[in-house]
Amino acid sequence: MTATILLDPADNVITAARNLSPGEEGASQPIPRGHKLARLPIAKGEAVRKYAQIIGYAASDIAAGDHIHTHNLDFRAVDQAYEFGTNLRPATPAAVPDTFMGYRRASGRVGVRNYIAILTSVNCSATAAHRIADHFTPERLAAYPNVDGVVAFAHGTGCAMGGNGEGFEALQRVLWGYARNPNVGGVVLVGLGCEMMQIDWLIESYGLTPGPLFQAMNIQDVAGLRRTIELGIEKVTAMLPVVNEFRRETCPASELMVALQCGGSDAMSGISANPALGYACDLLVAQGGTGVLAETPEIYGAEHLLTQRAATPAIGEKLIGLIRWWEDYAARNKGSMDNNPSPGNKKGGLTTILEKSLGAAAKGGTTPLMGVYKYAEPVTARGFTFMDSPGYDPASVTGQIASGCNLVVFTTGRGSAFGAKPSPSIKVATNTQMFTRMEEDMDINAGVILSEGRSVEQVGREIYDKILAVASGEVTKSEAQGLGDYEFVPWQIGAVM
Repeated sequence: MTATILLDPADNVITAARNLSPGEEGASQPIPRGHKLARLPIAKGEAVRKYAQIIGYAASDIAAGDHIHTHNLDFRAVDQAYEFGTNLRPATPAAVPDTFMGYRRASGRVGVRNYIAILTSVNCSATAAHRIADHFTPERLAAYPNVDGVVAFAHGTGCAMGGNGEGFEALQRVLWGYARNPNVGGVVLVGLGCEMMQIDWLIESYGLTPGPLFQAMNIQDVAGLRRTIELGIEKVTAMLPVVNEFRRETCPASELMVALQCGGSDAMSGISANPALGYACDLLVAQGGTGVLAETPEIYGAEHLLTQRAATPAIGEKLIGLIRWWEDYAARNKGSMDNNPSPGNKKGGLTTILEKSLGAAAKGGTTPLMGVYKYAEPVTARGFTFMDSPGYDPASVTGQIASGCNLVVFTTGRGSAFGAKPSPSIKVATNTQMFTRMEEDMDINAGVILSEGRSVEQVGREIYDKILAVASGEVTKSEAQGLGDYEFVPWQIGAVM
């Protein structure tokens, strides 16, 4: 195992692949694993470079071998010179089409799981939704082997909000997106009756058609909580045999839409797991499938690398527009784009958002950027795409699932306890130490890129193969532990009144 990692000859820092003592690899002081040390002297105010990009500026004179972290590295917004379409590398279509065993819906879309969803229009109906879902225990579902479960998707908003604008529209898109996600075979939508997010408005706005597999009700109309729970149980009981009729069939890999996600990142994320996931994304795109990158604050400082891959100038301009919105959003809330990285990210060696973003963007691979979408907006383009979202993992993944993602790949360096329903989450560890410590939670160890010398391409192929296996029904570590019931977190934008 190498002791230090130089990512680009233009860098003036290297990364410690293990804990370094003074004198090792030129270190002038102890350097924790994942942290940076100076390759050469860096004067106060001089740019510090990693990935051949600026990650901050020296807050004081830094000697060769010194530890570089929050104590001596300042964040500053970087003025980027944006280029559009100057780095287009279209994927070569795969010679042999890959397949998986999925559930083909009447819409033509393909699911990898078969759930019944209890959706809520407002927090006031959350208890009803959970009570309905809780009734359907594994024992009661045993007679329906093709149904993966009955899940309540309850949230903390839906009222005390404007009846139009960003927040209202985003919640509508989330609810509609979950109702039509191909991993959902049947839906019961539960409201209170007097809330701002009216069920009738949602049905009218998005053309939802009530029927055997889509039912809606309000607590006030049904005449109380107890009766609503009883009626909901009746509705789901009637749905179960219908949803159970869905059968897996051979489907092309082009029907997969994968959420590219990371959380609890460390300095190894951008060196091992994220580039490997990027390679897997390239393999999927070559099959005609779709990868959806998100977390706009976590591409901040790396967005210029994505605009260079924009298939059209309009796509690139749309991405820059999101960056400007987030700068304004942070400023008006008296925050900073550098509020992310988190304390855990920093303990793992990440110092500024610029450094974190450069590693996070690697999840998107190398193919052209084919579309940029609002939060929870349906992703219609094939290939590599981007969806606006916060960096907060549950809120981000909620948007990606609403946008149509039928599977999630989630890289982590610190060890996030995360899963998602109705779309299964494949967890990829960035380092072998954490994988060994949390093996019950991790599906793939990308740390072998550093600990065993395996290539990014080899691990990327392993991730891609796991995507096909999970899409065909293989249970992920997160699913086996029951994660995913409480990770439905719509992004709450705008004023709460």
